Amino acid sequence: MSANVGTIDRVLRLFIGIAALALVFVGPVAASGGWGWERIALVAVGAIMIGTSMIKFCPLYRVFGMRTCSMD
Repeated sequence: MSANVGTIDRVLRLFIGIAALALVFVGPVAASGGWGWERIALVAVGAIMIGTSMIKFCPLYRVFGMRTCSMD
C-alpha cells in the first residue's frame, strides 16, 4: 500500500473531515436531535476523510489510477 494522497489533498481532507464531525456534534444537524441518516452519513464521511488523510492512501484513487502525491 503505497501513498497516493499528496500534502494539499491531505490538508483538505483533514479540514473536510473535521468540519463534517463538527456538524454532527455542534451544528444544525446536532440541533435536530436523534441519529438520523444525516448524522450517520456525516460521521462516516468525516471518519473516512480523516483516516485517508492520516494514512496517505485513498482506495478510490487506486481503483481509478489517480495520485496526488509525487512519484518517489
